[in-house]
Amino acid sequence: MVRIPGAVVAASGLIGGYGVARFTKKRPLGGIVLAAAGGVAARQWQQAAGTKTAAALSAAYVAGFAGSHPLAKKVGAWPSVLGVSGAVGVASYLLADRRG
Repeated sequence: MVRIPGAVVAASGLIGGYGVARFTKKRPLGGIVLAAAGGVAARQWQQAAGTKTAAALSAAYVAGFAGSHPLAKKVGAWPSVLGVSGAVGVASYLLADRRG
């Protein structure tokens, strides 16, 4: 079975969570997508780079989600979500994915 890199899972979770919440108008449904992808990514990060790195990347994932809200007021919702998703994806690649 093909393993999807944690960077892709994390970025997709942030983008997908926002997209689902926005288009269904059901924020909890978007939260489920966000949490599920975050859980999968965290497990991959832990397997590839260890617990400390997984914890740091998980914190970055949550911080990206939280930080996208005030950033959206300055640059718009989609640019904010795409920006934080890219940042988390790059961090994931550099710290975990290229090791695994």
